[in-house]
Amino acid sequence: MSTTFQLDTATSRAHPTPAPMKRLTIPAIRARKDDGVTAEPIVMLTAYTARQAQLLDAHCDLLLVGDSLGQVIYGLSSSVPVTLEMMINHGAAVVRGSYHAAVVVDMPFGTYEQSPEQAFANAARLLKETGCAAVKLEGGEAMAETVAFLTQRGIPVMGHVGLTPQAVNVLGGYNARGRSDAEAQKIVDDAKALDAAGAFAVVIEGVVEPIAIAATKAIACPTIGIGGSAQCDGQVLVTEDMCGLFERVPRFVKRYANLAEEIETAAATYAGEVRARSFPGPEQTYQPRKG
Repeated sequence: MSTTFQLDTATSRAHPTPAPMKRLTIPAIRARKDDGVTAEPIVMLTAYTARQAQLLDAHCDLLLVGDSLGQVIYGLSSSVPVTLEMMINHGAAVVRGSYHAAVVVDMPFGTYEQSPEQAFANAARLLKETGCAAVKLEGGEAMAETVAFLTQRGIPVMGHVGLTPQAVNVLGGYNARGRSDAEAQKIVDDAKALDAAGAFAVVIEGVVEPIAIAATKAIACPTIGIGGSAQCDGQVLVTEDMCGLFERVPRFVKRYANLAEEIETAAATYAGEVRARSFPGPEQTYQPRKG
């Protein structure tokens, strides 16, 4: 029996609640791919808050606290300015709000590239201060030594190849990768290097479909596609994109809802009632919080 925290929506407070921890484990996720075959595809979505994690948890195998929170939560132009402290705060909230999915936290730009030792210090802090199960970092062959260093010291690592958003300044934008033969081969080689270094899974982002398929077939660990191919071993989307909270989303994203329109309509209705002084009084709507 372990103590975890569950957000009580009746009080908006997090209460420590003894509960058996039945989370999926990183070895269980890795074992989904057996001899090159993943019979049950891996479901991953991003989450940045405790309440969001509560809503997604039962449906996902992995929850990713992505550094995409820079754009989604903080309105930054890219993920480059995201700090370790931001990732720790949001990562801890997502762990508190979930019970089933394994939580993976992105290592932000500048916290792991300098050396394996730097990466270990910051990854260890992420695990200690959030309770997450694994970290994710970007880069292929250049980061293989670091991935091996971390995994050999007890830190599970998810890799990320293809379009790597933290390298947007080098790449010159968010265009699909793998269009040239040389670049396509590099993406496959990067995936192989991370697999050999001990990554438990590799995200393949923004690559032409044949390359995503080739990389998936070339490595033993599962691949997680985002703008790659349905033939990857799993898929991930930014939840806000999936739910239609932004007017503009990447071309590969399927919207499963249009929450932006619903929220705007609700806000407009509320504003109209307030301005018309027809807003319901407390005797009509108020229910005291318990406790």
